[in-house]
Amino acid sequence: MPEAPDFIIHTGDLSHLSKPSEFDTLDQVLKGASAKQMYFVPEEHDTLSDNGDQYLQRYGKGTKGTGWYSFDHRGVHFVGLVNVTNLKAGGLGSLGNEQLEWLEDDLKGRSASTPLVVFAHIPLWTIYPDWGWGTEDSEQALSYVKRFGSVKALNGHIHQVMQKIEGKLSFHTAMSTAFPQPAPGTAPSAGPLRVPAEELRKVLGITDVTYLLSGKSLAVVDSPLEAANSRISGSEGTSGK
Repeated sequence: MPEAPDFIIHTGDLSHLSKPSEFDTLDQVLKGASAKQMYFVPEEHDTLSDNGDQYLQRYGKGTKGTGWYSFDHRGVHFVGLVNVTNLKAGGLGSLGNEQLEWLEDDLKGRSASTPLVVFAHIPLWTIYPDWGWGTEDSEQALSYVKRFGSVKALNGHIHQVMQKIEGKLSFHTAMSTAFPQPAPGTAPSAGPLRVPAEELRKVLGITDVTYLLSGKSLAVVDSPLEAANSRISGSEGTSGK
C-alpha cells in the first residue's frame, strides 16, 4: 500500500456548472480520500452560477477575498491563489490588485530559505494566450517570490503535464482525472481531447509534491491513473507529503 499523503491540494474544476448536486457528488468522492486535510482553489466553473458563493461556503471558509489563503506545513509555506474571478471565455486569468497586495504582505518577513509552493487553477506562466492559458498579472506576483531559494508554482486547467524552470522557480501543470486536452495550438480550440480507450489512463493522473528534508527541496512527481489506482479520484488533484 502506498503511503497516504499528509494532505491533498485540489487546483480547481471541482464542478462543471457549480450546481449544488455537483458539489454534493464531490463531497461524497472526497470521503474516500486517504488524506484527512484538503485544500482547494476554485476554477471558473466553480463560480459560474453564483459568483463563487457556494464554493466559499463549502471550501473557502477562513480564506480571504474570493478564496485566497496561505498555510505552513513541515517548514514549507503554501499559497493558494485565485485567478478565475470575472474570467471571460478564452481570456487570461487575473489576480487583481487586492490579492497581489495580500500576497506581497504574506511573504514579507519570511526567510528566503523557506521552500515555497504557490498554486492556482490557471497557469501562472503564459503557455498559450490564444486559449487563455496564462495569467495577465502573474509577473507582479512572481516578482514577490524570486528571492526564495526554492519555489514551485502548480496549476491545473490545461489537463496535461508541462514544466518550465526559471532559476529557482519551477512551474508545473498537472494532469486531470476528468479528460485530457490538446497540446497548445494543435487543435482549433481548447477542450476535451478524444483518445483511444486503452490510452486514457495514461493521460489522466495526479501529482505528488514531496519535501526531501536532506536536500531542502521539493520533488514533484506525476502519476498516471494506471499507476495510481489507490489514490483519490477527482479533478486536477495535487497531493502533498
